[in-house]
Amino acid sequence: MKVKTRFLAGGLGIMLVLPLVSCRKGGRAGFPFNAVPLTAVELTDTFWAPRLETNRTVTIPFALEQCESTGRIKNFEIAGGAAQGEFCTKYPFDDSDVFKVIEGAAYSLMVHPDPELETKVDAIIAKIAAAQEKDGYLYTARTIDPANPPVDWVGNERWSNLYMSHELYNLGHLYEAAVAHNRATGKKNLLNIALKSADLVDSVFGRGKKRGAPGHQEIEIGLIKLYRLTGKKKYLNLAKFFLDERGRANGRKLYGEYSQDHKPVVEQAEAVGHAVRAMYLYSGMADVAAITGDEAYVRALDRIWDDVAYKKMYVTGGIGAAGQIEGFGAAYELPNSTAYCETCASIGYILWNWRMFLIKGDSRYIDLLERTLYNAFLSGVGMSGDLFFYPNPLESFGQYRRSPWFNCACCPSNIVRFVPEIPGFVYATRDDSLYVNLFVASRADLMLGASKVRVEQQTLYPWEGEVKILLHPEEPGEFGIHIRIPGWAVGRPVPGDLYQYADFQEGAVPVRINGETVTPEFAQGYIRLRRTWQDGDTIEVGLPMAVRRVIANPNVEDDAGKVALERGPVVYCAEWPDNAGHVSNIVLSDETALFVERRESLLNGVTVIKAEATALSAGRGQDAVDRKKQEFIAIPYYAWAHRGEGEMAVWLPREESLARPLPED
Repeated sequence: MKVKTRFLAGGLGIMLVLPLVSCRKGGRAGFPFNAVPLTAVELTDTFWAPRLETNRTVTIPFALEQCESTGRIKNFEIAGGAAQGEFCTKYPFDDSDVFKVIEGAAYSLMVHPDPELETKVDAIIAKIAAAQEKDGYLYTARTIDPANPPVDWVGNERWSNLYMSHELYNLGHLYEAAVAHNRATGKKNLLNIALKSADLVDSVFGRGKKRGAPGHQEIEIGLIKLYRLTGKKKYLNLAKFFLDERGRANGRKLYGEYSQDHKPVVEQAEAVGHAVRAMYLYSGMADVAAITGDEAYVRALDRIWDDVAYKKMYVTGGIGAAGQIEGFGAAYELPNSTAYCETCASIGYILWNWRMFLIKGDSRYIDLLERTLYNAFLSGVGMSGDLFFYPNPLESFGQYRRSPWFNCACCPSNIVRFVPEIPGFVYATRDDSLYVNLFVASRADLMLGASKVRVEQQTLYPWEGEVKILLHPEEPGEFGIHIRIPGWAVGRPVPGDLYQYADFQEGAVPVRINGETVTPEFAQGYIRLRRTWQDGDTIEVGLPMAVRRVIANPNVEDDAGKVALERGPVVYCAEWPDNAGHVSNIVLSDETALFVERRESLLNGVTVIKAEATALSAGRGQDAVDRKKQEFIAIPYYAWAHRGEGEMAVWLPREESLARPLPED
């Protein structure tokens, strides 16, 4: 579908193309675009700010209690000699849950000082320190009883079963937590543990040393964070070593596609295998490419990104169609009722897209970040903050419900650390220009060139499309303001042709400065405004918020003859409580008129989509079908499964042959 984009008084500006990689070789950060840190952004909205507060007051304490009650913290006590017993939990990677919860607590402490929480975290860190062996080795599943590891996949010797042991995966989360804790508190108690560990790993692995790659990627990201904090290049080199070992035998058996170990990373062109492993791999590659300027990495990432975005992503932004491997299926293999869409994979997809934006500055990466954030990710955490989804399917017949915790608790602990990071995705800068990526009522204090500026965003997004940006430079000054125009606002729900709007009509996106309509330059998905700004200057953008019918590429067999609904960044679903107890018998024809209604008392306040649809039931006689008109309600997909178990569907039949008439009884 060709889409013409126009602004109120004109058309597209000249497209600006950045070089493939324009990074500073040798610099610690490397990315040409700079994230505005979460500590500089205060959310003031009614959508995300309450969720951050729930994470702080409910999810973090709940996760700490779960780590205690399930024995995850006791494993450190036993390994450190403070308690007796065997390894308490099911998986050797359970150490990582403790590290992730500490990381989330650290992000919370950065903006919400809490002496009680800080004391709790320090007490856990002391137990971790005691569990660390003298040479820096830290892995409670082995330390507790080295002669009798609790499960077969640990291996008989250290580092002897990298494919399944998760020794290196655990450490990556330790390193991320240590950097966050140091930046939050200034303390080095966890950082010293991490550095001692990383020095040990560096002494063991590398060219001329032990060869191998972790079965589950993650240490690469943690090592890069240690490098950025300390400036020690050996951590950068070690991260690149682990990346470059993939797909190269060097005397070992390759793990295959499941762990993205089938080809060298620079030769890979498709997303295969376990989705979370893949996302951590691609994020680590982006980090290293940004610092080193490795264009072969970026070319590989471009190929793989296209494969995911154009062929392997659900309309919710979720990834991972194959539950048996928690990962990718073939191109266009996107079943709905068995969709896996692991919450961890959504988090990883957001983090990878964020890094791709920081390399290239193109809005399409933020478009997918936003789609995943509001839909596939947000579905994974209940509104109460203590109920979770591991997979996030797009269709249910009543077999799914949220759980308070899991034996494999990677998703709840990942949510703990991810939610406080959300303010850090709102803005970015390059030189003296600000990039407004997400639309969230907020305040941010930052430097744009030589100008110290407070930026204030006023909006009811995602429910309304009016966005007002107020600028308060300390002194009048010239700088740039670049505001993303989402793809969905100009008729492009996703960058490729995997999904299209069936009913898009070209409309204007008005842009006003101090109330006067302007015709801005448009490049890489951003309107670009540059002038000398005064205190109190305002920019207003009006994003169209019509309900859109989405249809899938014909190659997606599961969605043939069906339609999905979205409004703004929010994907909708039909759920049983709003539709006479059933969903699978509903037909939503193309001629059905769609309306919106705000319901403050429903699901913490949502805008619903209403219609008069057709409901089918079995009639008298063979193959007979009765039809009746019925009120149809669709709610935001993220809000499903809060009112009990029952039917739900994102994709709805456009024709009767695809619906399931209710039986007589």
